[in-house]
Amino acid sequence: MPQLDQMSACPRCEEPVEEGDRFCGACGTDLHAARAAAAAFDGTPPPSGGPVNGARPRQDGAAPASGTEAPASPSPAASPGGAGQQGRGADPAAPQEDFPLAPAAAPVPQQAPATGAAGTAGTAGTADTAGTAGTAGTAGAPSGPPRDPRREPQAAPRDPRTVHDEPAAPHPEHSDGTVEESVSAPLSGPEPLWPRCVACGTGAIDDDGYCEHCGHKQPRERDHMETALETVAAASDRGLRHHRNEDFYAVAEARTGEGAPVTIAVVCDGVSSATRPDEASAVAARAARDALALAVPRGSGPQDAMHEALVAASEAVDELAADTPPDPARNAPACTIVGALAGEGMLTVGWVGDSRAYWVPHDRTEQPSRLTEDDSWAAQMVAAGLMNEAEAYADARAHAITGWLGADSYELDPHTATFAPHGPGVVVVCTDGLWNYAESAQDMAAAVPEAALSRPLMAAQHLVGYALDGGGHDNVTVAVVPFPGPAAAPQQTDGAAGAARVDGAAGADGTGGAEHAG
Repeated sequence: MPQLDQMSACPRCEEPVEEGDRFCGACGTDLHAARAAAAAFDGTPPPSGGPVNGARPRQDGAAPASGTEAPASPSPAASPGGAGQQGRGADPAAPQEDFPLAPAAAPVPQQAPATGAAGTAGTAGTADTAGTAGTAGTAGAPSGPPRDPRREPQAAPRDPRTVHDEPAAPHPEHSDGTVEESVSAPLSGPEPLWPRCVACGTGAIDDDGYCEHCGHKQPRERDHMETALETVAAASDRGLRHHRNEDFYAVAEARTGEGAPVTIAVVCDGVSSATRPDEASAVAARAARDALALAVPRGSGPQDAMHEALVAASEAVDELAADTPPDPARNAPACTIVGALAGEGMLTVGWVGDSRAYWVPHDRTEQPSRLTEDDSWAAQMVAAGLMNEAEAYADARAHAITGWLGADSYELDPHTATFAPHGPGVVVVCTDGLWNYAESAQDMAAAVPEAALSRPLMAAQHLVGYALDGGGHDNVTVAVVPFPGPAAAPQQTDGAAGAARVDGAAGADGTGGAEHAG
């Protein structure tokens, strides 16, 4: 690479630069091109020695190429109107300035190029070609004052680290046949990662998910998810302590063979001590949702359909374990699961593990209830009468689960139950990241907004925020199912921001679903 001239600051943003810098670290300006342009303006050859703006480098004994007056050498052969003279002629009797100024902008009449006549010393060349002693000058571009490229409006500089897919522009060819080499693109460099930093907006993202400019950790797609359908809404958040979100949910709307609407909500919580817990929760939630969406139109009973869905979710996690290299230090992929099936005046829940479902009546004078029983150490202690609930859940072993989906589970024992609520209300399906802050049914009912029946998405968002405000020690996931659905109780339609319709499990039976693409 040619040696670059010294430049103390960027000509565009005045950011200090060091010798050898090719681009400005603040705005990305091409410093090499700026130095070349400045050299052309000052009347000195560019650092690379190549032509700049069509002007050849000045040779010994040549007149300046800028159209300014050159000190004249008294010679009897010099003629004011000699061939090769363009611009003003030099007056030998006039005092010469140490730093001649550029002439004022004025139209200069074009003259036919002189041929065959020798130019004299002291004649000025044209703006594009410099005349030499004893050589005829040629007519070029209209003469005028030199333009300072640093004062010209410039387009926003392109980031030199960015790789563009557009074809490279051809190098400009001058009238004398020379080709100007472009130096605006870097000679080499790694391709940048995309997207740019969400904090500073300029830095590229490294392989670990951090901004190379400001060091900000970039959010993952699963860090926060929201979905809203007409009859169900769900939300999930990574929380404030964990480095990733290992929860997942899948929701859907289906219809029975008679056309009655049915709402499906499934929530899963990956076991952190297992391998690939985030993937286990995702495949389990999707498998259970799809199994329910296919069983409902076939006329399967709600409890039978829920049982089949839990078995399908377990098989999906087992298949994930078959693709996982064995790791003696960690367990096979595993997760907990809870699902709700609401329709035709009935409410069916199914679960394995410690994810829960709550019933919160719309009339807050009625008693709320918890619809599931945990597969956990604390629940076993309470069931055996060895501890009361407060003592059991205060123990460090409280959240040790005794049932889960996974290849290394002792025995799959899906639990199902069906209820017939007496009035309207909402079903809250959640992971322990939420119920840790509202454990009892009364606490959960107090946390659920009163407008949850008509605004389930707002209720789901509120409950996630409730857990984050409480400390956010775990991933938080919740689905809110109004009961009965909008077909019997009209509700305000929420926006489905972030939701994606899922038609793969529907086929011709008219079912549909939605999930956040995690």
